[in-house]
Amino acid sequence: MYYSGKRRGEDGIAAVIDFLLSNARLVLGVGGAVVLGIATLAVKRLIERAGRPPDEKPDKKMTDSWEELSLVSASPKLLHKSIEGVVMKQIAAATKKAELSQPIPLPSPEPQRCNADPPQRRKRMDLCVMTFVDRLQQYYRTRVCLSGEEVSVAQQRVLDIATEIQAFLHSKHPGMPLGDMTLAGSLLDNLQVVKADHACLIVPLQLESSLWTPIAGEDTFLGHPQYCMVRRENLEYFPRGRSYWDRHLLAGYLSSRLVSEQLGKTVMESMNWPSLTGTLECEVRPVLGSPELKLEIQGLTQSSYDSGERFYITVLPTVRLGEMTLMAQPEITGSFDYIWYQSLYTSETARLAELDKADSGVRRKCLKTLKAVCCNCPSLRKLNASHLSNVILHMSENETDWTESAFADRFLQAITELIGYLETGILPSYFKSNVNLFQGFTEDDIDELGFMLYCAVTEPEILLI
Repeated sequence: MYYSGKRRGEDGIAAVIDFLLSNARLVLGVGGAVVLGIATLAVKRLIERAGRPPDEKPDKKMTDSWEELSLVSASPKLLHKSIEGVVMKQIAAATKKAELSQPIPLPSPEPQRCNADPPQRRKRMDLCVMTFVDRLQQYYRTRVCLSGEEVSVAQQRVLDIATEIQAFLHSKHPGMPLGDMTLAGSLLDNLQVVKADHACLIVPLQLESSLWTPIAGEDTFLGHPQYCMVRRENLEYFPRGRSYWDRHLLAGYLSSRLVSEQLGKTVMESMNWPSLTGTLECEVRPVLGSPELKLEIQGLTQSSYDSGERFYITVLPTVRLGEMTLMAQPEITGSFDYIWYQSLYTSETARLAELDKADSGVRRKCLKTLKAVCCNCPSLRKLNASHLSNVILHMSENETDWTESAFADRFLQAITELIGYLETGILPSYFKSNVNLFQGFTEDDIDELGFMLYCAVTEPEILLI
């Protein structure tokens, strides 16, 4: 490693540090790896600075040295004394080496002053002057929000496709009791960020309330609070065949798999998609081989057609019984053929809107910014809208200041709250406290998310790149 580092023009110690840092997380966990990462970064910067030509002023180098030391002081509370001692000794040694390696600076003639700085330099200076609040607001305006025209075009295309699908279903299966297909999800609720690239179509199944009963996940052998079953009732008085959906029974329960298969064969395999493409002036085709009922659209707009971007529509068979909204989502429920997934998205979105309306708050704005950050940062993409919405809802229980001036503070607070939930490995749902939204995360997932968020506590600007 030493000789290979020399061939690349680097110090051998840098290669050793890189090797130790890459394996630190296996031994020290999230907090220890973050601390070691920040500390070794400081050591490497000081060692690299020692070998640079003397082209900087001594005051600037002393300032940089203190900046390196501040990285360690701003590290999390999980810093162990043994790690702290080793790190501080190495930083002190590296600082001494950096100071001794510098020759005595010679006085240089005062440069001539120019009346006006070059445009590029002036632009860089303006960016440096911007505070984090200004950068966050700029990020929200330029990277988060979608234009009204983009959202309107996407919504209209989805509604046109929904009209065509519903007309085809009525002609193909006139006896199938279905409600009107509706647009749902972030595109409808003005919560979609970065770009308009997906939407959901709800296909409501009309079930007789006297013949079907929802069974909560806690009352089943699965024990999952968001997994539900729909049981057929009163078979002795109303035998099979009384309800249209009796043909999708499996062991006395309505099968989400059988319902999805029928809709898939009817919609995905039987519709004349080339004809629909000519009618809607955009290319529409089903995504085959996916567990979901999904459509792919190319050419939503002329610019998206030229760039090759795709727009996806997910068709969700939905059952509403009482206050429960159940969806057929095999990508979540897995191999359980008769399990339905209880979605809390509508309740979470409605609660956020209600709270913002009551105090003119920025909860939804904070949510959209966090969604865009997680979408643009590969290390944070496992955090979805449900995780972020519930964090903000939990914060609203104790935090009352959601004014526009507190936008940056609430954004940073949400990051801190996420770190706390990751340390425990539990993020309870706001509406169902026995639901752990981090249940599907592995230890590596939590380590990766925690490492990135820990770094963002010290340097939040890295999230806005």
